[in-house]
Amino acid sequence: MTLARTSIAVLLGGPSAEHDVSLVSGRAIATALAGAGHEVSGWLLTLGGEWWRLPPAALDPELPLKSFRDPAALAAEGPFSAAVALETLAAADPRPVVFPALHGPFGEDGQVQSLLESAGLVYCGAGPAASAVGMDKTLFKRVVGTLELPVLPWAEVRAVEYESDAASVLSGLREFAAGFADPRLIVKPARLGSSIGITIVHEVGGPGLEAALEEALRHDDLLLVEPYLDHPRELETAVMGNGRLDMMAYGPGEVTPGAEFYDYRAKYHSAESKVSVQPDLDPELSDSIRAAAVEVFLVIGGTGFARVDMLLSADGIPYISEINTLPGFTPISLFPRMTALAGYDFAGTCEHIVELALERSRRRHDAHLEPEDLP
Repeated sequence: MTLARTSIAVLLGGPSAEHDVSLVSGRAIATALAGAGHEVSGWLLTLGGEWWRLPPAALDPELPLKSFRDPAALAAEGPFSAAVALETLAAADPRPVVFPALHGPFGEDGQVQSLLESAGLVYCGAGPAASAVGMDKTLFKRVVGTLELPVLPWAEVRAVEYESDAASVLSGLREFAAGFADPRLIVKPARLGSSIGITIVHEVGGPGLEAALEEALRHDDLLLVEPYLDHPRELETAVMGNGRLDMMAYGPGEVTPGAEFYDYRAKYHSAESKVSVQPDLDPELSDSIRAAAVEVFLVIGGTGFARVDMLLSADGIPYISEINTLPGFTPISLFPRMTALAGYDFAGTCEHIVELALERSRRRHDAHLEPEDLP
């Protein structure tokens, strides 16, 4: 299927700690789609929540990130409220398909998806519910647990509990760690990506645990605490499709971090981190990983595309780690590299994601009721 010339609005930036990553992903997507002949507009969402319509020149991937701190200097139109921006998009003729290239809170947790739904706009990726489940690692673990796939044990910490009785929370986590052969823990914000706010606690009996909790609580009021796997292989699988019949998985690829784990610095600022789209894995294991990724995507109600991450332990168990319903499209991102092995170039991957959004829209049952239709 070849995507006819389509009007596409790419959303980038956003009010999250992953703002700069989104600026890279969004411009790469916009440039690829424009190069494929589509009518592309770019919409910048600032850290403060303002919406700006960017001129074509501002979608140049070579522009430094700091340029976007002052949208007016880029000759962008705005600022607009979300309501006005969505009304503008909905009133456009032709009405665009929206491609949210937003990472983290607001963009990846169902909020912007709900806004787009309310405006009647077709958009790429998962809907509000699947996005919310995918973003919240605690909800995700509960849902994936129904599949009986390997998931690491976990504990949850809420800010209100820690603030009211830190000693009890610390004691409970130390007891949790004592149940594992390796007592190290990894502390994460439950609803953030790009490994921001994550800390490995090597000595749970020392001050490091408290410091890790306080660092993660800077980013979220709900934390996930897991036992730390010693040097697991970090595997990623790309998934595209709207249902079991058309769902395809690509990969897995492998990340070899240039640090103790694949944190923000290792992802985006380290030349020592390496990625491979064809890692040395047993073919049967690769098949099972792809099959598991599809099941994970389906069980949360995903549509469009996503990346499913797993941790392969030293004894060969692929633990489901998380799902990214709006994965990165940066130069180091594995998602478009994995789909390329199946014949999709970067632009082709983006176009297929738009096709899936249009297909989902055509199949939706949006009945407009009249008074006589009411029971």
